[in-house]
Amino acid sequence: MDSVFAAVVQAPEDPILGVTVAYNKDPNPIKLNLGVGAYRTEEGKPLVLNVVRKAEQLLVNDRSRVKEYLPILGLAEFNKLSAKLILGDDSPAIQENRVATAQCLSGTGSLRVGAEFLAKHYHQRTIYIPLPSWGNHLKVFTMAGLSVNAYRYYDPATRGLNIQGLLEDLGAAPSGAIVLLHACAHNPTGVDPAPEQWEQIRQLIRSKALLPFFDCAYQGFASGSLDADALAVRMFVADGGECLIAQSYAKNMGLYGERVGALSIVCKGADVASRVESQLKLVIRPMYSNPPIHGASIAATILKNSDMYNEWKIELKAMADRIISMRKQLYDALSARGTAGDWSHIIKQIGMFTFTGLNSDQVAFMTKEYHIYMTSDGRISMAGLSSKTVPHLADAIHAAVTLPVRSKFEIYVASIFGF
Repeated sequence: MDSVFAAVVQAPEDPILGVTVAYNKDPNPIKLNLGVGAYRTEEGKPLVLNVVRKAEQLLVNDRSRVKEYLPILGLAEFNKLSAKLILGDDSPAIQENRVATAQCLSGTGSLRVGAEFLAKHYHQRTIYIPLPSWGNHLKVFTMAGLSVNAYRYYDPATRGLNIQGLLEDLGAAPSGAIVLLHACAHNPTGVDPAPEQWEQIRQLIRSKALLPFFDCAYQGFASGSLDADALAVRMFVADGGECLIAQSYAKNMGLYGERVGALSIVCKGADVASRVESQLKLVIRPMYSNPPIHGASIAATILKNSDMYNEWKIELKAMADRIISMRKQLYDALSARGTAGDWSHIIKQIGMFTFTGLNSDQVAFMTKEYHIYMTSDGRISMAGLSSKTVPHLADAIHAAVTLPVRSKFEIYVASIFGF
């Protein structure tokens, strides 16, 4: 008897997570995975921070801890500390009780809860996301019921920010539209606005009464400074306007699998924040009821203890510095090989990812000939590199950019015959 699901078709692999699937199937010992958005040590191993292990041990040894459900909004202490982390200890918005915060399922869950809330309670249902943006943004916002448009962000010619295109597109957006902004370490490009450009963006957004929605997945992981990486968010909060902020502790605390995140909505007044908070509960309750306790407890333990907090900042900066070092090593290796083109964008960009400028043809060549795995748009995770693997990547890039450019017809023929 046929299955009632017989008509269900095989779904394609996720374009990012599918890279790891392909990598795992490759038996070649020199294979290199630069697609995964997770930090790796110089030895290519996942890292659990020492301060996370300490916090976890404290929790395990605390016999008073139980496994009861958290409230719908999550661990209150974690929410308070998360808001302070992104907005600053002396934030007037916090002092005036104008911030509604909910513990969510890492950054993705925070974005989804925020999007569901906006779809239900905000007068505009259109959100503008940068072009390009993290691949999951489009899906998250569309599934929540928002209409997604794009604004120009990356300039392929300079491999930097297209500030003019950005301002033009947001200037043409309808009043009140939602605008997604990457707080720091833009994914996938690694291109961030300079402080003066952020000010231009802020002035335009406020003059058009647009609603900023920050995705903050890399605070402290971009520059190594928690405060520096929160600059853009704090600029927008300082002007008294409203905004949404999705935070993730996946990268900066290495709590990937714990799914630790927070959504904060900065409001005009305490009364509005109270009502917003009440409606966030109604969004979360039928979605996942309440969040998990363990990861949020780890984060709260670190954030509230001054010694552990300082230890975390040291470990965080060490991760950021290693990534910056990988950028310099790769740039130097390409320069030493005389690789055609200007590769200075590798050291100008920031954060976990670099938008190499390689096309899909070159990426496919590097995967086939050098067993290097990355997304087809040429994005690589600098955190996946080490001093030992930089030469291999540099060799592959050098070979890829010296390939003769294939015509559209040649690419079409190759797609049919598999070469």
